[in-house]
Amino acid sequence: MRLDKYLKVSRIIKRRTVAKEACDGGRVTVNGRVAKAGTDVKVGDELTIRFGNRIGKYEITDVSEVVRKENAAQMYRVLEEDEATRAERE
Repeated sequence: MRLDKYLKVSRIIKRRTVAKEACDGGRVTVNGRVAKAGTDVKVGDELTIRFGNRIGKYEITDVSEVVRKENAAQMYRVLEEDEATRAERE
């Protein structure tokens, strides 16, 4: 699945256009490498997302095309996240 779509479906980032801009702006890494929006992601990949001075690290645990809002958080495991990032997503 494309990285920008995964970020939107998993609701780590709420809108796909914002996810695409974050990826293309060099603020998202997959397994330590800067990733573009079209980068394929799979279970086990580690994502790092930077928004300003906030950083979130996540491990992909599931890749699904369609997920209900209630189940979106099961698509990843939070490895590290500051309070501001967590509050924005909720």
